[in-house]
Amino acid sequence: MSNYKTVFFTLGILQIILGVSMFIPVIAQFIYAEVDSSFFGASIITIIFGTLFFLSNLDHDKKLNLQQVFLLTALSWLCIAIFGSLPFIFSTIELSITDAFFESMSGITTTGSTIISNLENTPKGILLWRAILQWLGGIGIIVMAITLMPIMNVGGMQLFKISSNDSSEKILPKSKEIALRLIYIYLGLTTLCAITYWICGMGKFDSITHSMTTIATGGFSNYNQSIGYFNSISIEISSMIFIILGSLPFIAYIKFINGNRKIFISDIQIRTFLKIIILFVIILTFYILINNIDNFSLRSIFFNTISILTGTGYTNAEFDGWGSFPLTIFLALMFIGGCAGSTTCGVKIFRIQILYLFINNQLKKIIYPKGVFVIKYDQNAVDDKFIASIISFIFFYFVIFFLITAFLSLTGLDFITSISGAATSISNVGPGLGPIIGPNGDFSSLPDISKWILSIGMILGRLELFAILVLFLPSFWRN
Repeated sequence: MSNYKTVFFTLGILQIILGVSMFIPVIAQFIYAEVDSSFFGASIITIIFGTLFFLSNLDHDKKLNLQQVFLLTALSWLCIAIFGSLPFIFSTIELSITDAFFESMSGITTTGSTIISNLENTPKGILLWRAILQWLGGIGIIVMAITLMPIMNVGGMQLFKISSNDSSEKILPKSKEIALRLIYIYLGLTTLCAITYWICGMGKFDSITHSMTTIATGGFSNYNQSIGYFNSISIEISSMIFIILGSLPFIAYIKFINGNRKIFISDIQIRTFLKIIILFVIILTFYILINNIDNFSLRSIFFNTISILTGTGYTNAEFDGWGSFPLTIFLALMFIGGCAGSTTCGVKIFRIQILYLFINNQLKKIIYPKGVFVIKYDQNAVDDKFIASIISFIFFYFVIFFLITAFLSLTGLDFITSISGAATSISNVGPGLGPIIGPNGDFSSLPDISKWILSIGMILGRLELFAILVLFLPSFWRN
């Protein structure tokens, strides 16, 4: 195990950070007179384990090879989900191990599915901890997507290498420099979002927690009605703006700061992302108007389209009453997701763009058999290796989606709950469809086995599938 000292050393640091973060909800407990030992006990246990990992691997060589990068990525999310569940287990809401792990995994993967039925009466410390988990998960996935995923060659993410000379041995030094800048940007957006929410009428506590889950596109709310609880146009507009900001590639913010003032206009992913929002809003609006459906507004169409597309999962209306076509649209939106290098999940915009270019290229070859056509993405040629990587990712994405759907059906869930549950877990969206896990429902009534299946789907979707699946291949571990 000496070859993996850097992995466990890094895990130790992450565990200590997580343990220290558990002291933050204690402040809320003192303010709202809800003090108990749940967070203190969970923090001590987490810090002890983190310190053991840290101290026992001080002599690490500060380098990571490809195998270790994959292992670190998977273990990081798994360990944080495990230890992040301790406050739920120790708290007064007395969640079972299954429910606590589900809630923690949903938080750290920024999924937003919850098993807590009565959020209004949930202790403030727990509500704040849920928000912190999503906030940490958001910055974690951004750093991983920009620094680690391109090195791992997962699902075409190699297109976004910071430098063509990147290698696994350079990961840690480069990660430290880039991660620090990303954290500043992420923290700045969160602060700005919290201030905006407060100005628009949210209370201070709600502003802080909702700003964390908004920028992380996680969707955990303090109320069963989600953002709809506030019934405020200004809050919903603010939420949509900051959800979109969290869904943009964070490398674009760095480029903007470095002097590229047109990056948000010129970036091909960002332009397509905004076009998709407008297109589906128009489609849904025309459908609802033509069919004279009640209980809708343009505001609710905009809000829920953006929320579902980005995987945030906030709701401001019971859209499952709009008819079967809008539900089909929302199911499709769950798979698309936002931009690569953002807090969103799903297939991602760039993969859909390249798949479209590939299909278009194949049609041209049929029409002009002797023609030579080069696929270009953002003015750069895309070779067959990238295409194969993207197509295999999309293929496995839907294979795993159907497998999760089948397994959920075997646990006794109905078709709508199974298929939307599978989609919401692998796409890290939050609410599903139907009366059980729909926009105003929760996952508490599902069998324990279903919750474990969904938890597996969450981490698979969050870590881009192959980062987990490759660990189970014996050939991967051979030198």
